Amino acid sequence: MKRFESASAELRSELLAHCYRMLGSWDDAEDAVQETYLRGYRAWDGFQERASVRTWLYRIATNVCLNAARDRSRRALPSGIGAPDDRPGDPPDVLAQEHWIQPFAGDRADLRLALIAGMQTLPAPQRAALLLRDVLGFSAADAAAMLETSVPAVKSRLQRARASLADAALVPDDIVEPSAPEARRLLDTYIRAFETADVHALTAVLRADATLELVPTRSWFAGKVACGRVLADAVGDPGDWRMDRTVANGQPAVAASLHGQPFGLAVLDVRRDAIAGITVFGDPALVERFTNGRSRSG
Repeated sequence: MKRFESASAELRSELLAHCYRMLGSWDDAEDAVQETYLRGYRAWDGFQERASVRTWLYRIATNVCLNAARDRSRRALPSGIGAPDDRPGDPPDVLAQEHWIQPFAGDRADLRLALIAGMQTLPAPQRAALLLRDVLGFSAADAAAMLETSVPAVKSRLQRARASLADAALVPDDIVEPSAPEARRLLDTYIRAFETADVHALTAVLRADATLELVPTRSWFAGKVACGRVLADAVGDPGDWRMDRTVANGQPAVAASLHGQPFGLAVLDVRRDAIAGITVFGDPALVERFTNGRSRSG
């Protein structure tokens, strides 16, 4: 089985990103990749490399994800569940972990949170067709073989998926890469404002139409004024927060600690002119996951 291990090892990272796009959860994606490799290991002798190992493993992984998606509820961000909040002080409605999208330590634009959230609104077969064809570039014939269906069926699913996402502007024209000077400047301002409790500086880098989403609650806020009220309550006193720079879902992000204790992760939607969105994941485990050497994938 050494041949299987050598042929498949270099594909693990991209398969993990694919399973994450399918399932919206880093944890579920890791489980799916583990199952994929277990199935591949068991079937290797019968495979005999009659096709590309990459295509073969993607076929297994996609079907593992389709089976998993059938057994689980759709994951979402707060903005995909209901209307924005207009009263920041109301007690939040907390969602169970299996309902919300997890952030992912990948640096590619096709992992952006808005894209992952949009993918989760599609039926799983449409999601698979879109990923295999438009993201991974497999032919219609290869995608049909992977999904055990016909080429016309794949084309139909792809057409419906594209139509569903056409108006969502999931990857806007004015985004900037995390390494771009504009992104670094805005991220530095965001961190400095939080660590010094400078509310004015913090709100100054927000766009007028900025959004703020607070996972794992249903709460989200639309507009600079509403977001500013929430952030003003959050900053506390100088020194309360410490933030470490990182990258999540191809976007600038910070792993945040409050009063010396891990708090969670904030992922920024940075555009050329300002910050268009902040998604806060209040999960202390993410601080270690994004700062202690977890390998980036995708």
